[in-house]
Amino acid sequence: MEEENNFEMEDVRNEPEQKKGSYFKISVILVVLIGLIILGFLFAYSSIQNPFSKSGEYQAVFLNNNQVYFGKLSNKNSKYVTLKDVYYLRVTQTIQEKDGKQISVPDINLIKLGTEIHKPTDRMEIQRNNILFIEDLSSDSKVIEAIKSYQESNKGENK
Repeated sequence: MEEENNFEMEDVRNEPEQKKGSYFKISVILVVLIGLIILGFLFAYSSIQNPFSKSGEYQAVFLNNNQVYFGKLSNKNSKYVTLKDVYYLRVTQTIQEKDGKQISVPDINLIKLGTEIHKPTDRMEIQRNNILFIEDLSSDSKVIEAIKSYQESNKGENK
């Protein structure tokens, strides 16, 4: 009977040490989880920021719905980024005959936002989480050449 009481006494004495150990483990796990959450937010927040992009230059914005828009991007740090002076590609397939066979040839045109039948304004607000990635366009890009050509041919018209 005395041995039983000693055993119970030892359990009671070790109990605060066990609680300290479990509190420490829980604290470490919480700190790690909070750190991971903070890193996740920082990564998500900075994923669209591009410190190498030049302000006012044309960029390609690739969306998660397979659309690509070209324009001048601003408000990169907000929930909705703004794209101005917007263009996009329209691809139509034409059938041509070559050596007695019909082949489909893509016809790619650069379209200025605002020239459609419903006449949207030349500005897009895009939710950040719909953007896959952004690329800067070089000055000798075929898209930039097409934009300059469009602008030259439409100088007298309102943009």
